[in-house]
Amino acid sequence: MGAEMKRRDFLWTCATAAGAATLAACHSMRGGREEPARLDAAAFHASRRFVPTRFGRIAYVERGSGQAALFLHGFPLNGFQWRGALERLSPYRRCLAPDFIGLGYTDAPDQQDFSPQAQTDMLVALLDALSIPSVELIANDSGGTIAQLFVAQHPARVRTLLLTNCDVHENSPPAQMRNSIATARSGQYDQKMARHLEDRVYARSPKGIGGSAYVDPANFTDEAIEVYFTPLVSSPLRRMQLNRHLAAYEPNPLLAIEPALRRCAAPTRMVWGTADPLFPVVWAEWLHRTLPESRGVRLVEGGKLFWPEERPDLLADEARALWGV
Repeated sequence: MGAEMKRRDFLWTCATAAGAATLAACHSMRGGREEPARLDAAAFHASRRFVPTRFGRIAYVERGSGQAALFLHGFPLNGFQWRGALERLSPYRRCLAPDFIGLGYTDAPDQQDFSPQAQTDMLVALLDALSIPSVELIANDSGGTIAQLFVAQHPARVRTLLLTNCDVHENSPPAQMRNSIATARSGQYDQKMARHLEDRVYARSPKGIGGSAYVDPANFTDEAIEVYFTPLVSSPLRRMQLNRHLAAYEPNPLLAIEPALRRCAAPTRMVWGTADPLFPVVWAEWLHRTLPESRGVRLVEGGKLFWPEERPDLLADEARALWGV
């Protein structure tokens, strides 16, 4: 990294340390906040709400009040990915975790567009329906594609941007996804998701999502597997929509928005797992060089793609520091 990048990193480190000290002092003065209720699968299902839009009935879970924070999940997960972050951050923000079109519990019309642009437009419709003018934006994996499109096209609606391992610039989608995308185009990727439900050993093996995207495959719990994959294979329509969702990752939508990203005024922080073959650290560094209000890159040593689900305390600490809480 160059001198300017190092200077920004140093300033951000100082600010983060000061923020952490202030937060600790506030907890001490208040005797600490009451621990929020744990969001297990039952609580998450009970909390789910739906907003009717032209994109379908958009499923989301909400916790907290005040200024809004919007959490964008990865593929093939849903808002349940952010349950730990919502537990920790709902005392500070109105936290919303929606399910993208074609994933999770969102109900979409038969021939709905599943492209990243359609997902971005859906988020605009969701926020408008909820009368939310602007958000803190947090994203992971393919949700990072949508987050970058959103901030490029609606800059006034993003107060801050926190990106974890995700698609960036030329690496969208990553080359390792080509076979999966081809399988989706042939209408067969849903079979892989069904196998995760049927064979938990496979689900946590290196060939499954648990072994490839989590540091500890045991963190890919039976509860999570059921919440993530049950809706995806619940009907022929949902299976078809899953395949179309994945196939829509091509063509790459991010190259065209580089000029807009270079004008991005939102304070942005990258928090990046170092052991993710899909999204190497070089792309976090690209974002740091490109985004004028970057607050630097924090490396999560050994972190894989879905580390935010495994380490919600770390994510929450970074979010609070970026928000100035």
